[in-house]
Parts: sequence; structure tokens; C-alpha cells
Amino acid sequence: MRLVFAGTPEPAVPSLELLAASHHEVLAAITRRDAPVGRKRVLTPSPVARRAEELEIEVIRADRLDADTTAQVEALAPDLGVIVAYGGLVREPLLSMPRHGWINLHFSLLPKWRGAAPVQHALIAGDPVTGASVFQLVAGLDAGDVYDEIVHEIKPDSTAGELLEDLAVSGATLLARVVDEIARGTATAQPQTGEPSYASKLEDIDGQLTWAQSSDRVLDRFRGVTPAPGAHTTINGARVKVLEARTAPADAPSLPPGQVALHHKEVIIGTATAPIQVDIVQPAGKGPMRAADWFRGLRSETVVAGS
Repeated sequence: MRLVFAGTPEPAVPSLELLAASHHEVLAAITRRDAPVGRKRVLTPSPVARRAEELEIEVIRADRLDADTTAQVEALAPDLGVIVAYGGLVREPLLSMPRHGWINLHFSLLPKWRGAAPVQHALIAGDPVTGASVFQLVAGLDAGDVYDEIVHEIKPDSTAGELLEDLAVSGATLLARVVDEIARGTATAQPQTGEPSYASKLEDIDGQLTWAQSSDRVLDRFRGVTPAPGAHTTINGARVKVLEARTAPADAPSLPPGQVALHHKEVIIGTATAPIQVDIVQPAGKGPMRAADWFRGLRSETVVAGS
């Protein structure tokens, strides 16, 4: 089949690579425009744009799938559109333009966690499992019939970045299988069942850790917002990013929520239940450092983390 692929971030790259290596023809990759990256704000191609160019696939840069993009896709006459984390909506007439419409690889078990940040919200909620679904794209948000899905058990220490890496690879295999089935005419899709939940895009405020919660809830949020938008707290009124954190050792002393202390030369912070060990932090205006080194430099008798 003749395919048009739409995707932007790194988790979309394994799907592009697998489809490009298949017997199908990837006519073009639609991706968002080059964006400023780093302190110097250097314009940088998206991971999908970079990989598509390496694979000698035409790249269509567009922040919205507007009339111009629609015209470019129409000229390609694709049989199927495939979308993986593009970052924009596919509307009519583009939605119905390919002979088989569009399919979407989504990193959740639909209808759970429809929306922009399904993996992050699954971790924040403390879900024990998640997965990936391939569904027929429709006008409603992630509401189309599902062709197939895979279930993925969430490891206790997985961050959103690590879980996305795993799902990107297993999801690409799932996606390629569904594309093959559509080409053979054997694909079947079933309506979604169950109560939908929604995963809105995370903002900086979503990374704020609340020490008055249980240690499990604090760590769930930490894992869900790592690496982006990033976990943070305030220590004696100053903002500090939390880059690595985990359950404190069983012999760690109980602390009031937000109280910071050294235990066996490691930093621990009290929660509503057991304390959490913080290994790597990044104070404002500085680079990442061992939490113990940062703590010793505070030179304060009382160190308190704010919510």
C-alpha cells in the first residue's frame, strides 16, 4: 500500500522505520516544523523529520494539517494515512482522503487515557498496566474503533520516558501488523468499550510534588512527569528540580511531610507515609548534582520542602 505517515517526537520513529522497511511505500512523512532547542534556541528538526530524511522519504513540515498540507497529501494519492504522536488533529477533508482513511497508534488501552499524554497520566494515576492501541481515526478524540492492542505491565520504577521507549518499539510492531491486515483486507475493528478517561497535555505545574501525599502517590507523580515537564519542589523557598528519586530504605526514619534530612549520607524527604530518597537534583541556575552534595551546601539547620 501507499502510505502517508504523520508523527513528530522520538516515540514515533520506530513506527516510521518499521513501515519504511516493509513492502509498503511510505510516500511522505508529515511532521511539525523545526523548533528552537536548548539555551541557544537553535532551530532543530523533529526526530521524525531527521529520520525520514535519512531514509530518503519526503518530509512535509506543518504545524497544522491545513488546506496546504491537505493539497500536498491529495497529490500523493495515498491508500492509508498512519499517525503516531503527530501533535495535531486530522480533520475533513483530509480525514477521508486516503482510500482506507487514517489509523492511529495510541499509547494506552483505549478508551482509557484518550488525549495527549496517556503514558504520563497512567503513571501518575498509579495504573499497574497500560499498553498500545491501533484504531481508526474519526472526528472524535481517540474515539474510533480499535483494530488491535497490546498490554504492557508497568514496572515499579519506570519513568514516563522509559515506558514510552518500550511502548514505541512494541507499538511499532503492532502498527505494522495492522497495516498488513488492512492491505490484505483481513483487518477488523471493534468499538471501544468502557468509560473513557482523558489525558490532557501536562504543564509545568503538573510536575510539582506534594509531600503531604503518601510516598506511593509522590513517586507516581515523579515518574509520570519525568523527564517532561519534570518534577520539582521548593526547598526553603527556592525551586529545585528532582531528577532521580525512589523509595527510601526500610530503616529510614519517619519524617514529617516535607522535612528533609540525611540518612546514611543520602537525602530523604518525609511524606504522609514513608520517606522518599532523592538522589539527583538540579537547583535553579545550576546543573544536575548529587542530592547529598547539594544538601550539605545549604548550611541550614532546618530544611523543608514545600508542596
